[in-house]
Amino acid sequence: MNRITHPASLLVIALGLLILSSALFTVNEREKAIKLMLGNIVRSDYEPGLHFKIPFLERVVKFDQRILTMDLPPAPVLTSEEKNVIVDAFVKWRIEDPRLFFTAVSGSEQFANNRLAQFARESLRNAFGKLTIREVVSSARSGLRDSIREPVDAQAQSLGIEVVDMRVKKVELPEDVRDSVYQRMEVDREKIAREIRSQGEESAKRIVAAADRIREETLATAYAEAEQTRGTGDGESARIYAEAYTQDPEFYTLYRSLSAYRTAFSGNNDVLLLNPDSEFFRYFNGPEGTAASE
Repeated sequence: MNRITHPASLLVIALGLLILSSALFTVNEREKAIKLMLGNIVRSDYEPGLHFKIPFLERVVKFDQRILTMDLPPAPVLTSEEKNVIVDAFVKWRIEDPRLFFTAVSGSEQFANNRLAQFARESLRNAFGKLTIREVVSSARSGLRDSIREPVDAQAQSLGIEVVDMRVKKVELPEDVRDSVYQRMEVDREKIAREIRSQGEESAKRIVAAADRIREETLATAYAEAEQTRGTGDGESARIYAEAYTQDPEFYTLYRSLSAYRTAFSGNNDVLLLNPDSEFFRYFNGPEGTAASE
């Protein structure tokens, strides 16, 4: 019989493979690992890759190195006015020190979540206890992130945990508080709206008054310029008439008489009561306008 196929040889080979497989372990980049010998931690600084351990004497415990999320169930929290608000929050954390994590919570994520929940609720009570309901329901709670995360992170260091983020998802008011808060907010908003409307009306009056003043000033300036232009035109007209009269007084007199005739006979009145010897009919009596004097 072949020695390799002998049952005893096969048993030895199987035992060797079993021992070899139990002596090898791998750590990937998403994990952290610690090695225990008889319950005591002997190493916790493993890099990703293949590693060795003593079979049956040493044990390897692996932990998830990725960021984990713990949701806090909604719970009442008192504000500075001793009013309850229902706060819903979450905590994101990861294992920073696997040795300390194993020692503090036996490497259990459930135990770690329970301890973190206690720290988080204490931090929320302290933070919300400094805020009024108005601040809680307004944008003031956007600045809560650091004030609630830092205390939790400081306490979680004792568990070998780093708190990456902690935020408030939702804040709700109890039924007995919600109506009164909304009514107060409505009154405040109405007051602000009245102030804004009052300021707008005052601004509108100032704008209208300024526009009226500018209009009056513009009209006065335009009227003064028009009168000045009219006066200049009348003076220029008188100068032209005077020059025309000095050049040919007889023609100028004839022109003025014809203009007077046109004006007098263009209306609806067809009766004129005048002395026949009147100067008005001077050019009716003769072509030279001299017959009236003869």
